[in-house]
Amino acid sequence: MLRARLRDAVGIDPAARAAHAQAFFFAARAANAAAAGSGGGRTDPPGLSARNLDQEVEKFHHAPLQDDWVYLLLDGVWLKVRRAFGPQRVLLLVAYGVRGDGSRQLLAFTRARAESQASWEAFLWDLHERGLAGGQLQMVISDGCAGLAAAIETIYPRARHQRCWVHKMRNLRDGVRRRDQAAIKRDAQCIYRARNAAQARRAFQRFRFHWQTQYPGLVRRLERDLPELLTFFDFPQPLWRKLRTTNAIERCFVEVRRRTRPMVLFVNVASVERIIYAIFHRFNQQWQNRTLALFTQAAWRHLPPANLTI
Repeated sequence: MLRARLRDAVGIDPAARAAHAQAFFFAARAANAAAAGSGGGRTDPPGLSARNLDQEVEKFHHAPLQDDWVYLLLDGVWLKVRRAFGPQRVLLLVAYGVRGDGSRQLLAFTRARAESQASWEAFLWDLHERGLAGGQLQMVISDGCAGLAAAIETIYPRARHQRCWVHKMRNLRDGVRRRDQAAIKRDAQCIYRARNAAQARRAFQRFRFHWQTQYPGLVRRLERDLPELLTFFDFPQPLWRKLRTTNAIERCFVEVRRRTRPMVLFVNVASVERIIYAIFHRFNQQWQNRTLALFTQAAWRHLPPANLTI
């Protein structure tokens, strides 16, 4: 009976219910929408559990947010889902927050047609209106989307902006001949693996000297983005690897893709939101008592001596 109710809650073809059962067990526990009773027959009409779960998704979308987030990671993630008329790509805008004590949470997601400035501004303004006004926000990490960068400047103008190095490295690779890709990668890595910002700038100067003639546009774009690619150097050194990419979001979506890949058919896009909510809820539950130790250690190492009390 649990699988039958999970099938209704997700809204997919019956052939996919076995693949859904494990993933939506989390939603059943979280939302009490698809959980089976301990005994007896089914009493709710078909689709009721889907409506209940949709209500939980809406609660997640509108829940108040605390204004104690220090780091905010933003990314647009494309998912390919199977529909009756064929594969469909769905774009999700995602926000992931980290507090100064290392606690973390997937804060929000929404569907969008494109990563435009208008889409990102609407998403960030919603976070702001729900309580994340940016009072303690020190850094926003994002990909290289120009619309997102403009939206960050509009909604959170006082936060520092760090562009994701993983996205930048992909752009560098895609813009060069195959025979040069390994050398370009090696020289670019010397920039973000530097010991400090000054050394990173010198590494860029070497990069420019080597590649300016062959790839002037690539070098020009890297130089244009360099200030926001080096922002992380102004923060505690133990956090550099965490703060220079949006990998934390991408790792969550590895799980999303693993769960959705075997599913035979989604009846509608709302069913995609249900499983995203279910998996996000599971991550947030797991992280409640598991902080990122590096952030706690960095906070203590960089606390001014006068503030240390026993």
